[in-house]
Amino acid sequence: MKPIPLYSPTIGINEKKNVISCLDEKWISSKGKFIKLFENEFKKFTNIKHCTTAVNGTAALHLCLLALNIRQNDEIIVPTFTYIASVNCIKYVGAKPIFVDSDFGTMQISIKDIEKKISKKTKAIIVPHLYGYTCNLSKLLKLKKKHNLYLIEDCAEALGSFYKKKHLGNFGDICTFSFFGSKTISTGEGGMVCSNKKFLIKKVKKYKGQGLSVTNKKKYYWHDVIGYNYRMTNICASLGFAQIKKISKILKRKKYIFNFYKKNLDAKHVKFPNEVHGLDNCYWLTVIFFQSKKINQIINKILNKNNIETRPTFYPIHTMPMYKKKNNFKNAIQLNNLGLCLPSYPDIENRQLKKICKIINDYFKK
Repeated sequence: MKPIPLYSPTIGINEKKNVISCLDEKWISSKGKFIKLFENEFKKFTNIKHCTTAVNGTAALHLCLLALNIRQNDEIIVPTFTYIASVNCIKYVGAKPIFVDSDFGTMQISIKDIEKKISKKTKAIIVPHLYGYTCNLSKLLKLKKKHNLYLIEDCAEALGSFYKKKHLGNFGDICTFSFFGSKTISTGEGGMVCSNKKFLIKKVKKYKGQGLSVTNKKKYYWHDVIGYNYRMTNICASLGFAQIKKISKILKRKKYIFNFYKKNLDAKHVKFPNEVHGLDNCYWLTVIFFQSKKINQIINKILNKNNIETRPTFYPIHTMPMYKKKNNFKNAIQLNNLGLCLPSYPDIENRQLKKICKIINDYFKK
């Protein structure tokens, strides 16, 4: 029986042509025409004024914190229900992650809990737009303004999601995207840092390029800050440029896949996340919820036995050894206990979608 993966990138002839072009022209490292081509095309799609590539999404988040001068003992608010990179980057700069719970209905960061956790040491909020969804950004922006905080949007899973007709990433001070193999578009490994504030992206470019001085033109290898080698290669950018050119087609298919699941799965037993008013979702992964952890585990096991790859929703980070906290974030724990991610890649066939829905629905007919 042919396996059905959770995700698989859509690679076509243009991706192959671009990579061969890099090889033929021998521009295979962090310089070459595709870097700028990809950045410019990405700006057009997201309508964010300034964008610069990075080696991956985690490095992109690290660069954001560096650009915002986040330092040791600064407090950064972040949901415990998120991917680990959203938190690890805080520790990279010596700052302190302050965990908050999520709203169960939307899976997104709880604005009420944010307000409770703000202190004199709070410098920023990291908001991951998980699975393509978002929180009520209008309320969050009021809170940000009230307390004079930075807002970092982690858009790793939200390329193609719009809130009130503006692409996510346009609302905070700075934002990041990821182009890992399982993301909406992929460069293999890769990321992007974007902002409508030019001076922040200027700082990001310096930090990602080993801290090379841009003011001392006489000394080519002169570095005046500690920087990092976080640059994307031209080969990766060549893939990204081909991918972003066909993103509308990819997004259309992903919305079809989500709606297929929603229409065909038994609504009595399978629940979908809520969407805040004004969201146009990219549906990166289709996430469903069951009534109990036991049912979730059983159905997951049945799907896996049928060569259908699934993925649990995120384990709350406060439960992990290096971030262990006694605080009981009830919603985050329930989101992990009850949630399951289904195959959502653009090339999945309708007969495969039907098979997945049938297996899940048949369990509840017993």
